Amino acid sequence: MNKLLMTGMSFGLAMAISASAFTITGKVSDEGGKAVRNASVALLTKGLRTETDATGAFTLHQDEPDEGGAIDALVPQNSAVGYLSVNGGVLSFSQGTSAPVQVQIFDMMGNRLLKQTLYGSGTVDMNASVKAEGVYFARVSVGSAQQTFKFTADGSFNAAFGKTTSAKALLKVGDRDNLQVVADGFDTLTVKLDNLDTTLALTLKKSAPPQPQYEYGWGLKNDPVPTRGCGKDTRLDYKYRGDKPYIDFKWSKGTRTVRIDIPKSYDKNKPYKLIFGMQCMGGWAGGVQDEGYYGLKPFDKEESVIFVAPEGNGNQAPWAQDDYLLFDELLAYLEGNFCIDSSRVFSTGFSYGSMFSNGLSWNHQDVLRAVAVYETAERNIWLPQRQNKGIGWMGVLGLQDNLCTPDMGRAARDIILTLNSEGGKAKNERAQEYGGNGPHVCYDYTTVEERFPVRWCTQNGGHIWDHKDPGQNKSWVPETTWDFFSKF
Repeated sequence: MNKLLMTGMSFGLAMAISASAFTITGKVSDEGGKAVRNASVALLTKGLRTETDATGAFTLHQDEPDEGGAIDALVPQNSAVGYLSVNGGVLSFSQGTSAPVQVQIFDMMGNRLLKQTLYGSGTVDMNASVKAEGVYFARVSVGSAQQTFKFTADGSFNAAFGKTTSAKALLKVGDRDNLQVVADGFDTLTVKLDNLDTTLALTLKKSAPPQPQYEYGWGLKNDPVPTRGCGKDTRLDYKYRGDKPYIDFKWSKGTRTVRIDIPKSYDKNKPYKLIFGMQCMGGWAGGVQDEGYYGLKPFDKEESVIFVAPEGNGNQAPWAQDDYLLFDELLAYLEGNFCIDSSRVFSTGFSYGSMFSNGLSWNHQDVLRAVAVYETAERNIWLPQRQNKGIGWMGVLGLQDNLCTPDMGRAARDIILTLNSEGGKAKNERAQEYGGNGPHVCYDYTTVEERFPVRWCTQNGGHIWDHKDPGQNKSWVPETTWDFFSKF
């Protein structure tokens, strides 16, 4: 029990329920500053609701309930928080449990002057927290039940209770609620209010259209799809060749060297695109890394991509059946340990590396968004059974290639055209090709499904990946590929 001694002021007291008088005004606008009319504005706890007018304005108001005239403070009162009485400015309370009793005193401006927790029964001299004459409030809480009192410190030494009139200014601070604004075409806005006498300027954001759902794959420009590695702190056991990082990746068939470049600004909570660069026969993963993953890395100005180049089967040997398993296990490892956008995984490659990427496009449409293949063919040492699913596909062909000949490249393209169009009709669409002089020609097919674009680029040249236009010393292939991948 706790008892604070009287210091000489007396109190006029009126009991009031915990609801307070308040007025909330505001205006609701969109992100461009335009008024939002007919928006529903509601206080969730109090159940008050209104709508915005043509100017976006609204008002929510509640009057203080009429206490019904007099309360004799010298007579004990039963309330929601137990047995209460006031005598000589001392608040006495008792209740039937040992639950904590919280007593708070506020001035008319809502400033809290006292917060004290007692147990069971006790007394509090409210005057101990009052240093000047005026109107104050005391709030007594037990669990979720609470009672609010208005009292007056009038400067006399005797209690001045008895008949009092209703006050029109009750406690504002501590009277909290959540304001919710709902309007067609906008995200729902919920604002926590700690003071219900306030004026608000609220801005609603346009709702993003719902993402279309497909049996597999995604629509163009879909929202990122984060992997389970997002939010995870990951440390790789890097090794270096010069300043170029790599890891020794352990998979079910042994260990394979994997070159990997992660943005310096890597954020574990931001989903990154993933681009594989597959080496050619006679090449190596380090060569792919040295060339900037077929020239794509310099275009990543926003550091939005993780680049990966796995070592081919036996380094110099072409890709074989086991390498499809390597791809699956490496992709699972990367998605589990880094924050990757699983809807934007791409693969590129030259020669046997392009044939491997092309093979992946036949049966990995659920995890690969698109491939870019340079001097490819419809054949390889081993190829998977094709699934009847579309995929983004870009091919680059040198018309003088005598290894992966133009006929082989066109055959690989036509298989994809069959997969990417209704009834394979895109095979009947004649692509414009290089005519023998001038710069390269790229043709984007118009009869394929929009989600699965096909780009076909041709030029004079042999079995190389970095074709250049006449008079140019810089290849057009990387920028064209970057532009193609940016469609997704």
